[in-house]
Amino acid sequence: MKHFLSIADTPNQDLLHVFEVAFTLRRQRQQGVANAPILANKTLAMIFEKPSLRTRASFEQAAYELGGSAIVMGDAEVGLGRRERPADVARVLSGMVHGIMARVFEHAKLLELAQFSSVPVINALSDYTHPCQALADAMTIMDEFGRDLRGRTLAFIGDGNNVARSLAVLCAKLAMNFVLAAPPGYQLEAPLQRRLKSQVPGDWLTQTADPAQAVQAADVIYTDTWVSMGQEADSKKRLKDLAPYQVNEALLARAPAHAVVLHCLPAYRGKEITEAMLEGPRCRAFPQAHNRLHAQKGLLAVLMGGL
Repeated sequence: MKHFLSIADTPNQDLLHVFEVAFTLRRQRQQGVANAPILANKTLAMIFEKPSLRTRASFEQAAYELGGSAIVMGDAEVGLGRRERPADVARVLSGMVHGIMARVFEHAKLLELAQFSSVPVINALSDYTHPCQALADAMTIMDEFGRDLRGRTLAFIGDGNNVARSLAVLCAKLAMNFVLAAPPGYQLEAPLQRRLKSQVPGDWLTQTADPAQAVQAADVIYTDTWVSMGQEADSKKRLKDLAPYQVNEALLARAPAHAVVLHCLPAYRGKEITEAMLEGPRCRAFPQAHNRLHAQKGLLAVLMGGL
């Protein structure tokens, strides 16, 4: 695995290896044992077009705990695609650091960075996919139901966004069922559906406009903000269209008693999820956020540390 740009581009054996390393590093940390300095004398460059709490904290802390360091570069400093072409940024940084993480708007910028970089490039979010979040989500689901997730069902309620795309592909790779409840215009695009079903035949991928139907057999109920960065101009329409897709007590009552709730945060209480749900005993949003650190450590250890 040279880069980590999407779940779809990552072979199954590489994903499973990242999980194995991540769980091992987490177990050491929980036991009070310092992780080996896998990234000693290595530096990760972190490019941010979009701000983030979890992405910055998890990657920077991951590099530190593995004996490395991180350089944080904001949009004003880099100007990816405006001040400098991604190709030029990649070639400059490749001669100075040992890995590049980028959190961007356009996915094409990540593809160009990877094309011209001689060091690993990590997608920390693009408008199309959010694979690092999906890794942490899978770890959280494994914490709940065990490492073998075959036959489990994840119901994503709301907008079929970058997180939903990454989770759909990850469910396919882990032999899980993926159900998206979203209104017309917010569901997964037809080309992605066709590609996924051609790669993994069967009835594991379902889309519906009925959230109650989506959660009937769900082990995991997942939601995300309805208005992501860059979508503010359409916020009124999106909030109106997605209002029936709130994760609330009535919806949870339609799900199996063991179902848990995930949210990748930040959460907008009273919109996509209620306060009672987010703070309730069946929500795992904060352990899920903590797993961002452990997933990132596994990813950096494999990509930059050679594990």
